[in-house]
Amino acid sequence: MLSPMLERLVVENIGEDLNSFLQSAAALSDQTALEVIAREDIPAAAILATRPDLSNVVLAKLFQLNSRKVYRATAGNTAIQPRGAYLSALARSAQMDHIVAESLAKRSDFDAALLAPAFFDLSDTDRVKVIHAFAHRDTPIAPISKTIEQLTVASADLTKALMKLFSENRRPEVTRLLSQITGLDEVRCGQIAHDVTGASLFVILRAFGCSAYDGLKVLIHATSHDSERSQALAEFATLFGNVTPESMAYLMSARRGEVNLLELNKPEYRPFTETSRRTPLAAAHNPVVDRAIEALARISLRRAG
Repeated sequence: MLSPMLERLVVENIGEDLNSFLQSAAALSDQTALEVIAREDIPAAAILATRPDLSNVVLAKLFQLNSRKVYRATAGNTAIQPRGAYLSALARSAQMDHIVAESLAKRSDFDAALLAPAFFDLSDTDRVKVIHAFAHRDTPIAPISKTIEQLTVASADLTKALMKLFSENRRPEVTRLLSQITGLDEVRCGQIAHDVTGASLFVILRAFGCSAYDGLKVLIHATSHDSERSQALAEFATLFGNVTPESMAYLMSARRGEVNLLELNKPEYRPFTETSRRTPLAAAHNPVVDRAIEALARISLRRAG
């Protein structure tokens, strides 16, 4: 370990090897770290942000740089606990930078519900992770809830219409329908209509009160037909039971930028139980999935007859 004085001499004279030194040094004094940050040398600050031994004083100064590179580095640094002001800063950054959102989605110590505004920037797996974060959880009343209550369309009519449109591959019409009932712009609704994983559509179906049985009938038509389809449907069947329509309405409002997601950190909005890691469910043993598939098979037979 170097003394602060020797560190300072090294930093002042090392030239192009500064970043390598900052990354590999066994220890680094706060004084040296703060001097590097004061230079506003963003690449060097981003290297600093990856270190596991940063003090709160140094972290505070790093976040004040308001740099995308620095935020990306801090998002991937699991030694930095996402609490208080750091949590707020990372959550805001995730709304504007999909790389930050992707890094945070991979962390077990970050509340994935705070990534709702970045929902469409996330991978298929991470979108489902965001939905899971709303399981067994109360949420503040969502602004879009009033819109949903005022709509005359019943959930049964909605699922019937969507099932027909998806079965006939009329996705542009699905886009227009979703835009009319959700208030989301057509670009977003187009993404939902063409999302063959079903995660985006699940949010809307559950927000409008669809049951697992009716919702799965829509998802069966809307999703791709690959080998993982049954497992995905089984997972959605579980989610229909674990997340409330109110929480999915809140997720919709978050995607519209209408809520302050940091409210979810209040004690009354924490999950009731600690949810476990996603456990793959065998679709063959999920009666809700089986009944939905059987119902669709009967419909197909009647049409063929």
